This record gives sequence, C-alpha cells and structure tokens, in this order.
Amino acid sequence: MCEHVIAFCAGGLNHAFMARILLIAACFALTACAQAPKQVDAPEMVAPSSDQLRPKVRPAGLGRVVPKEARTLEEFDVTTAQEREEAAAVPVATVEKRLGLTVASLGDPTQAGFWIKTPLVSAAGKGRVVYPGTGKSVQVYMTPIEGSGSAGSRLSLAAFRLIEAPLTELPEVEVFSGG
Repeated sequence: MCEHVIAFCAGGLNHAFMARILLIAACFALTACAQAPKQVDAPEMVAPSSDQLRPKVRPAGLGRVVPKEARTLEEFDVTTAQEREEAAAVPVATVEKRLGLTVASLGDPTQAGFWIKTPLVSAAGKGRVVYPGTGKSVQVYMTPIEGSGSAGSRLSLAAFRLIEAPLTELPEVEVFSGG
C-alpha cells in the first residue's frame, strides 16, 4: 500500500489521468473545426421584363470596342475622321458657361469617344474643353465625378489628341458647359 501512495504522490496516477482528459478534449476541439459552414442558397435569377429600366444610350463613339491587341495611339483611338472633325468644330450660336480650369489626366484609353469626367459638373451633358497651350478645343460629353471643384479630371485619349495636349503631362484645360 505504501507503494501506491508513493506512486500517487509522485504523480504516476495523476499523469495518466490528465493525459486521457487532454486527449478527449483535443478530440472535441478537432471535431468542432471540421464542421462545414452552412450553405447559402444563391439568389434566384429573374429574366428582365420589358418595362424594366435600361442603360441610357451613350453618345457616338463611347460604345465602340478598342481591339485587345491595340498597342499604338492610332489603334486605341477608334474615332473616325468625321467624328474628329465634328468634335473640333467650335459651336457658333450656342450659349456656353465657363466652368473653370481643371488638371486633366489621361482617362481610360479603352473607352472610345470624346469625353471628360470632371467634378466641375453635377449632371451629365455636352460641353467643350479648351487647351490654352495650343488654343484648340474639342466638344465632349461631360460626366460628373466625385471630388471638390479643384480636383482633377479625366479626359479621353481622342480628346487629348485633338487638342494636341501632351499625353505624358497633366495639362490644365478650360471646361465649358453647353454647346
């Protein structure tokens, strides 16, 4: 009996008991990790109805697709000579409002057409951009973007080329609404 007391006091019995408890606790912990997450049903697809709202028709040039293999300016600029001529024409009998100066960066070159995305307007519409460096102007479709009036704007590749603004710089341009 004295041997059992010594073994108990030395931790022999305690050690085996604790090892079993830890093994059982580890098994419970591992089974909790193996539970699969609940599956969420995907939303049901509904066919659009005929009276459902559709995207607005965009101005000429914006719906064109730039070829994936485009590498040069000419390949990215898919506007026609007639569109460039019309965009370069200064409106004669129109009322324009000067919105201000903005720093123009090159917009997405895969978006064709003559456009500017600027915080100077609150609603989409027609306008004109003038580059004071050359004095040339281009008629553009203006799209509002968030930002303060002093924030920069994004100008299309076709518009950059028409006003002969340097593509590798951030030119300051004048923006007019109307036209």
